Amino acid sequence: MSQNTLSRRLFLQATALTGAAATVGASGGSQQGSTVPISPKTMLGVPFEKVDKVRIGIIGAGRRGQSVMSDLLNVPRVEIRAVCDIDPLMIALTKKRFARKGLPEPRFYSKDERDFENLCSQDDLDFIYIATPWEWHAKQALCAMRNGKHAGVEVPAGVTLPELWDLVRTSEQTRKHCLMLENCCYGDNEMMVLAMARQGLFGTITHGEAAYIHDLRMVMNEQDKEGRYVSEATWRRAWHTRENGNLYPTHGLGPVCWYMGIHRGDRLDSLVSMSSLEASLSEDQEARFKGRGEKYVCGDMSTTLLRTVKGRTIMMQHDTVSPRPYTRHNMLQGTKGAFADYPERLYLDEVARKTKKHAWIEGEEALKPYREQYVHELWKRVGELARKNGGHGGMDYIMCYRVVECMLQGLPPDFDVYDAAAWSAPFPLSIASVKGGGSLQKVPDYTQGRWERQA
Repeated sequence: MSQNTLSRRLFLQATALTGAAATVGASGGSQQGSTVPISPKTMLGVPFEKVDKVRIGIIGAGRRGQSVMSDLLNVPRVEIRAVCDIDPLMIALTKKRFARKGLPEPRFYSKDERDFENLCSQDDLDFIYIATPWEWHAKQALCAMRNGKHAGVEVPAGVTLPELWDLVRTSEQTRKHCLMLENCCYGDNEMMVLAMARQGLFGTITHGEAAYIHDLRMVMNEQDKEGRYVSEATWRRAWHTRENGNLYPTHGLGPVCWYMGIHRGDRLDSLVSMSSLEASLSEDQEARFKGRGEKYVCGDMSTTLLRTVKGRTIMMQHDTVSPRPYTRHNMLQGTKGAFADYPERLYLDEVARKTKKHAWIEGEEALKPYREQYVHELWKRVGELARKNGGHGGMDYIMCYRVVECMLQGLPPDFDVYDAAAWSAPFPLSIASVKGGGSLQKVPDYTQGRWERQA
């Protein structure tokens, strides 16, 4: 089988393999069953055009852009040729980064907030990485694709349903990929659970739980050395004055969608959402500044319940203002067992019957055999390098490495524009549901029915 016909289905199937038999991308392999022909009307299973090196332009060189830049510069056969940011301090920081690496400076685009259009129009770029405030993501991804470049977008891919449909249609029309770069999908625990699920360890999957619970009160007030509020402090806090719902759904949702085969035999169908009262951010701002004159409308805790076409459910939560430890939940339930994270623990019905202990398998020693058996091939191959060079425990490096690998080998990406749209849709849909008193909202079928044929 040609590598150009490899689809993400093979990637997911490969996660079920363990030990030396596990192969993804680099070693090829054979695919069981028939594949869906690549249609000019779909981007499902469409491979990247094969390149000898990946030439990248970055839009947004702030905290996240700098972090990903560091990861990309450590991936073989990558050239960062252009960087766009309107903050002169970020441009200066980027110049220092390239000087330390002994690399030639990229071209800089910093004239104004539309200068990204000039970056996207350059002929010597293959891939545009977008790490700007949320409201710019879709605009810049659309510009990249319309200029013949693949787009990689930080989360979420868009903040309105029309934006998400524009991304889907433009990707299909231009034949350029638009990927939401959900780094949490590439976490070592998430990829381990994906392998477990694909090998049937949990039986029939019925339910999952996903979250972004992260106390960001310090981030929303962060200042730089000159006493200026950093960009994220202002734009992220501003969203809390505008909308009430799940403002950041994808970090937990993306991995759970992978486990459940969303767009590969199932899809998100509907959701309902409710928010608690708003209190934490107001009290925090009052204590710090005697108030800013801002009115916060986003409830402290957003809880959303999603249902798939096949009847699976996903409980999803968002809270970035309450005092509690970080968690993405990362929980998966099936008919034979469950996995839950933060802290990581495993329950298997078969083990419980043998030991007569109705208890979690938890702790480093108890989980070690499962970690060794189900470690994902990507982590086995480049995990040491990822932990050394990558952000967020190495998952950022794995993500960057995998995107580059797919482009170098002419493979389809692991997730596509339909995933980007569906994983981002709970942002506007949860807001609509909260406004409607917890009303049911239908999730659009961005694949136009093709999800059934990808099982």
